[in-house]
Amino acid sequence: MIICDVLLTGGSYVTMDAGFRILEDHDLAVKDGKILDIFPTGSKDYHAAEEIDATNCLITPGFINAHTHMPMTYFRGLADDLPLEKWLQEYIWPLEARMISTDFVYDASLHAATEMLMHGITLANDMYFHMGQIAEASIKAGMRVIVSEAIIGHNFKGALTEIGSKVQTFKDQYANQALVDCCLAPHAIYTCSREILEACVKAASRHDLLLHMHLSETRQERDACLKDNGMLPMMYLSKLGFTERRCVFAHGVWLSEEELDLMAGTSCSIAVCTDSNLKLSSGILPLKAIRERVIKAVMATDGVASNNNLDILQELSTTAKLHKAVAEDPEFLPAREAFAMLTIDAARALGKDDQLGSLEVGKAADLCIIDMGCLQSHPLYNPYSHLVYAVSSSQIRDVLVAGRIVVQNHQPLFIDPAALIDKAKYWKNKILSEIR
Repeated sequence: MIICDVLLTGGSYVTMDAGFRILEDHDLAVKDGKILDIFPTGSKDYHAAEEIDATNCLITPGFINAHTHMPMTYFRGLADDLPLEKWLQEYIWPLEARMISTDFVYDASLHAATEMLMHGITLANDMYFHMGQIAEASIKAGMRVIVSEAIIGHNFKGALTEIGSKVQTFKDQYANQALVDCCLAPHAIYTCSREILEACVKAASRHDLLLHMHLSETRQERDACLKDNGMLPMMYLSKLGFTERRCVFAHGVWLSEEELDLMAGTSCSIAVCTDSNLKLSSGILPLKAIRERVIKAVMATDGVASNNNLDILQELSTTAKLHKAVAEDPEFLPAREAFAMLTIDAARALGKDDQLGSLEVGKAADLCIIDMGCLQSHPLYNPYSHLVYAVSSSQIRDVLVAGRIVVQNHQPLFIDPAALIDKAKYWKNKILSEIR
């Protein structure tokens, strides 16, 4: 008899390992937050404190959301049907200036983390302020998070040499918390001076930090950079040293082929935010050109203020089908490659593929158990096809993060959804009192 903490029995495992193996009629053992073993059902004698029957389920790696704004959850549906610049400058930024507090950020982040877990997201790469509140809310819900030292030029009051020190202090503070990591997030070219951007690159190099930034989201943003700096956005950032660091650039809608050539072969990735870009009418990113250059393109929801949900499976399905039409090629982005954008490719983009993104012995036990016992999931010939084109996030039954069950039978275990709804109503009334 072999002792483990959690034992999953039955089911089919979509491993996303190097061989993209799908293991049918297997069991999975978890110990100390990691995958201890994956083995044919009945072939080994494991005893666990908790056993999960995964019969008629697909078990996948936990989903990774490569770009989001968790505290903006309370702005869902508040300012719709607007272009990005008007949406930001006339609605979101003025409201943030009046509403943002530690309590607001914590409560909204707890709502977002719980919602994401119920959609199978086990790691979110967030960009916002008040790192500690976002981290604590994520820990409370049981979700992994990469929080950021977000920098917007007009809000930045310190010395350039101080950039990165806040995030390093935070990193030291949470060094023993496996669910929390951090990065440096200059908001965008149009909100950060050249001096700030240069300081961010130096700080990222000094502290070995991921850089997380908006890039070429709109045509106006691209044209403004060309006018102000005499070069296209990616060329400008490359000159400042960004292509020498690991970066996740959100959107990338208006990147040119010349800019993509600069990104090829670097550790820079693009977080694909299809629903947000469609809703704001920002455009459609050149995904085929990106993938032709083997640049990592990974899935993201953006914030719910511009999406307006955190259903990343829905986001993936829309993305996969949209870009077949744009490329005029039904063979472009087959389902297996699309699903990698949500799992192992996303882990690689964040520099975490040694820990996350696939179901392999020794990696963290972050996984989703998806109930396939419904009409829309039968017949099942190709699990990748179903995951991208047929499965609904409502089929995500259980979720584990670091080997701990955080969603069971479709319900979060550590957070009361009714209490979250009450809190959301409270903040809604506060927001309405500010804008009336």
